[in-house]
Amino acid sequence: MSMRPFESTTLRGLTAALGGLSQRQRAIAANIANVDTPFYQAVDVSFESALQQALGSGATPALVTTHANHLGGSPGSLEAIATRTSAPGTARRNDGNTVDLDREMARLAETSLRYNAIASLVSAKYAGLRTAINEGRR
Repeated sequence: MSMRPFESTTLRGLTAALGGLSQRQRAIAANIANVDTPFYQAVDVSFESALQQALGSGATPALVTTHANHLGGSPGSLEAIATRTSAPGTARRNDGNTVDLDREMARLAETSLRYNAIASLVSAKYAGLRTAINEGRR
């Protein structure tokens, strides 16, 4: 059993997934905000395959932190996992913009559902640790 419960592979993977989903939400918000901007190219954040590869190889993904003194990792360390790419399958409109508002809204809903589900898992993991620390007492 690991003597470092806050550095488990599961918790690191879930935290990295939350960071990637957060970056995806920001990219989707930028796409929606620029729906009427001529020549704006829609972007996407892809992190799932790199995260799956890192977890499958036994490596632990780096935590996303905003300060060097936070739990392990360095600021922006998820950048190696998440990459911004041009959104695939987008058609260029007459003004050169590639944002499809219906597609972006559907992706935003899906990303929000995934984020909330993973956040619930992280919360449950910490609740289990809190129970173990308190020896089951409240």
